[in-house]
Amino acid sequence: MTATRPYRLLREPAAWLYSFWKFSRPHTIVGTSLSAIALYAIALAQADQLPTLTNLGDLLGAWLACLCGNVYIVGLNQLEDVAIDRVNKPHLPLAAGEFSQRQGQWLVGLTGAAALLLAALFGGWLLLTVGLSLAIGTAYSQPPIRLKRFPFWAALCIFAVRGAIVNLGLFLHFSQQLGVSASLPPVIWALALFILVFSVAIAIFKDIPDLEGDRRYNITTFTVLLGKPAIFNLTRVILSLCYGGAIAAGALGLPGVQPLVFIGLHAMLIAVFWGRSLGVDLGNKGAIAQFYQFIWKLFFLEYLLFPIACWLA
Repeated sequence: MTATRPYRLLREPAAWLYSFWKFSRPHTIVGTSLSAIALYAIALAQADQLPTLTNLGDLLGAWLACLCGNVYIVGLNQLEDVAIDRVNKPHLPLAAGEFSQRQGQWLVGLTGAAALLLAALFGGWLLLTVGLSLAIGTAYSQPPIRLKRFPFWAALCIFAVRGAIVNLGLFLHFSQQLGVSASLPPVIWALALFILVFSVAIAIFKDIPDLEGDRRYNITTFTVLLGKPAIFNLTRVILSLCYGGAIAAGALGLPGVQPLVFIGLHAMLIAVFWGRSLGVDLGNKGAIAQFYQFIWKLFFLEYLLFPIACWLA
């Protein structure tokens, strides 16, 4: 069954939606959703307000705009990487033939336009956040710039969007919608810095499972340059710095968070991370991919941990 059959959406809606779900890269959708909800919750805590139908509508609009932008960015990357994905990620719908190139182009175009339109409807900070994210995502994948060819610039794209633009931009958007001063409190700077450094680890680790295809198609990544063991150990060092920095910030009295909860949860997570990392077989591509998904789960947890620590403060 391929996507080139006409009217597949009408004839096989469940299969088409499953293909679209894979096309959207679910782990990034979860990360985008949690970041929007967490930043909304932190903004509420900082403003000392409770959810209302009005500000929940603002959350919904920002979430939908960010989701559309997410699909645009990951979809464009798949459009440009079909041959590579047939080696590295043959399950993706374009590589597997579940969507045609033309259908992929339509999906990318429509979600990109929807992201910008929704963002424009809901405010200037949201439009700036989504617009910058889409511009960087385009430069990352689209020739002739295609920054993903260069390890430093590829990593910079990922942690700039995930670490700085999303966290700072969405918080400023929600603060403005809540009618409070659009300023950035220390806890938001701490979250942005934590996610930025964490995203560096994600950016370099994500290429370990893709070594074969990247090498075949001359995509120069840090894994290609330095090898799997070096990147794996570098990831462990970076994430240790993340958690160590968070624990130190809590111990030094980071304003706006409950220190015991903040310190305790981060200490527990770094212990779990190291315990899991010691059992990874770098010769097993499946084990590496599972550990990569585990790193994403740790990333997700930060968007639960920070709001909880803020509301308990």
